Amino acid sequence: MSNSDKILKLMEKNNGYVTTREVVSNKIDKKFLSDMVKKGKIVRISRGYYGLPTYIEDEYYKIASKSKNAIFSMTTALYLHNLSDRTPLVFHITLPAGYSGTLQKEKRVVINYVKRDLLDLGAIEMTSPFGMNIKVYDVERTICDIIKYKNKVDAEIFRKALKNYIKCKNKNLSKLAKYAKIMNIEKKVSEYMEVLLQ
Repeated sequence: MSNSDKILKLMEKNNGYVTTREVVSNKIDKKFLSDMVKKGKIVRISRGYYGLPTYIEDEYYKIASKSKNAIFSMTTALYLHNLSDRTPLVFHITLPAGYSGTLQKEKRVVINYVKRDLLDLGAIEMTSPFGMNIKVYDVERTICDIIKYKNKVDAEIFRKALKNYIKCKNKNLSKLAKYAKIMNIEKKVSEYMEVLLQ
């Protein structure tokens, strides 16, 4: 199998996308990506991010591919968990404090920085609306985040998200309390929950 075929095989597995990082980690020289672009077999969507000529751009995957630490959070996570019906105009992601990279230059990305020991709390893998695997905070971590950073969230989105969470059949209040304790926002979270559960 030629290197071009190997790359196309990777793209097939990835719903029509591939990153330079994935190509290199599969022991294929990244120069084959440039060759394939020149021949019109694939298109370069952005730096390090390629798609088949028929691609529909998956912005979630494009953002996620720029940092292995990027986790979708806040209002973007609310939307992905169906706790908000407002399509994100900007993408909220959480990164470790001290991050310095290309995502800081993205106009449609809002970064929330956290201490490294809190970064993976509640991080799960989910499928983007285009079928790609991305990292997102679970529902309980997202609720804790919007309570902790309430001033960064639209008031209507905030209210609806909390009401929708309370209606969720699979909500996990003990996990919510556990996260709240770790994040030092126990009092705030329990106050909101008391009001909503009445």
